[in-house]
Amino acid sequence: MTRVQVGIVGAGPAGLLLAYLLRRAGVAAVVLEARSRAYLEQSPHRIRAGVLEWGSKEILRQAGLGERMLAQGLEHRGVYLAFDGALHRLDFPTLTEGRSIWVYGQQFVVQDMIRKHLEEGGEIRFEHEVVGLEADAEGLALVYRSAEGATGRLICDFAVGADGSHSGLRSQIPGVRVHQKHYPYAWLGILAEAPPAAEELIYASHPRGFALFSMRSPTRSRNYLQVGVEERLEDWPEERIWAELNLRLGGVARVEPGPLLEKSLTPLRSLVVEPMQHGRFFLAGDAAHVVPPTGAKGMNLALCDAVLLCRALLAYYRRGEEGPLLRYTQDALRHVWQAELFSYFMTTLLHTPDDPFENGLRLAQLRHLAESPHLQRFLAENYVGLYTSGRYAFWEEGVPA
Repeated sequence: MTRVQVGIVGAGPAGLLLAYLLRRAGVAAVVLEARSRAYLEQSPHRIRAGVLEWGSKEILRQAGLGERMLAQGLEHRGVYLAFDGALHRLDFPTLTEGRSIWVYGQQFVVQDMIRKHLEEGGEIRFEHEVVGLEADAEGLALVYRSAEGATGRLICDFAVGADGSHSGLRSQIPGVRVHQKHYPYAWLGILAEAPPAAEELIYASHPRGFALFSMRSPTRSRNYLQVGVEERLEDWPEERIWAELNLRLGGVARVEPGPLLEKSLTPLRSLVVEPMQHGRFFLAGDAAHVVPPTGAKGMNLALCDAVLLCRALLAYYRRGEEGPLLRYTQDALRHVWQAELFSYFMTTLLHTPDDPFENGLRLAQLRHLAESPHLQRFLAENYVGLYTSGRYAFWEEGVPA
């Protein structure tokens, strides 16, 4: 049995950033992670989001976690919408007071955080599966099982569940409400050793369905196709994937086939947990909310939660203030619901529904967007994160850089 000020379950972006910022501020934190370090850093099943909002990029940079991101990531100053046989570019700096986004994979963010945290003396216990949360006279106890099968207890002042979208700790909140929406779409995603279709992301709307063309580097593309939730990976050989991707581009650009490195199917859903806390236990990241990937918000929300919760914990340890901790759910849900709104907007705007009436409304909105600076500004401001992670940038209120 050991004791620590903050016990964190899950070595994803939310848990790792929170632990890293707390340690740098002098608050002892331990991360318990069920998976191995090799799985987190190298597994092809961990290839996920790759878009950082302006504020998220600044959080990582000012925390000292952005060296590789700045050297190898890609700044994007806009995105393309493809529909009706034409490309429409949205210029982010023009629409958002100079802001842009950064393309850098979540797997790389996690690698950077783990390496930096351990190099600076932080503690991550890999292959330690948390199997329970208990409260006693000494505080909260995270009950875990190690890779060898031994059980132990981590006693902490505060506990944080950052254990992902299938969180086992979410049920520890009495009366928890889980709001969900399941979309009738899935994404068939590929990572390929092939040049991207364009220098910036293309969101393509086509009568056959939506397609997204993105990248991890100038030579490695990350592309997605809207498919039915009943689809199977074995029904999509490489030749069919590349043909469908080019078909949905509608002739405005072209992708060249290359070796597939990874292929996956992801059903689309939205989820919000209320409240995100009970007593001295808090949720962060995907354990508290899930968004469809169309708006590129998942990783950004996780970083936003971590910064907000870090500020609240430091207010308690430095000044004895409990107000920010008591308001954590209220404050966090502001950026959570904003991201849910934008993700829903992008998903319904770009995916082709079965209903002809709904599709007619969708196309009218898409064409209006191409002509309306006001709608373009709404999309750009939400995409670069003026109303999410930028608001909670830690340098604004004294979290040490």
